[in-house]
Amino acid sequence: MALDYLEFDYSEDEEGTGTWDAMACVKAERVPALAAEIEAVLRWASQKFSGRQGAVEDGFDWDYDLQAQDDDGEPLAARFDKAEGKLTLQASATGRTSVNLSLSGSAHFGDALREKFDIED
Repeated sequence: MALDYLEFDYSEDEEGTGTWDAMACVKAERVPALAAEIEAVLRWASQKFSGRQGAVEDGFDWDYDLQAQDDDGEPLAARFDKAEGKLTLQASATGRTSVNLSLSGSAHFGDALREKFDIED
């Protein structure tokens, strides 16, 4: 699955933990498409690595951080329900919606992520 909105930048720490950071900024009418893309990534990770989400330094395979804000920097609701596999993403009422998604994971997680979503480092 190719991604249209999320373009990830990759970094790696001394322990070999990979981090993929993406930011997208869209007008209100594009929020549903962006949300669907984020939902697909998080649903895949939750299913493929079920029960293995948590701090990588504590031995888990992957984790994520998701934040959204409007043009003025005010936070917007962004929540992924792992049990339902659904993302709730509030759109900005007055401008663009900016979303930051950060994934961290083991080498095994990174290999699977790159393959599934055609991500290049």
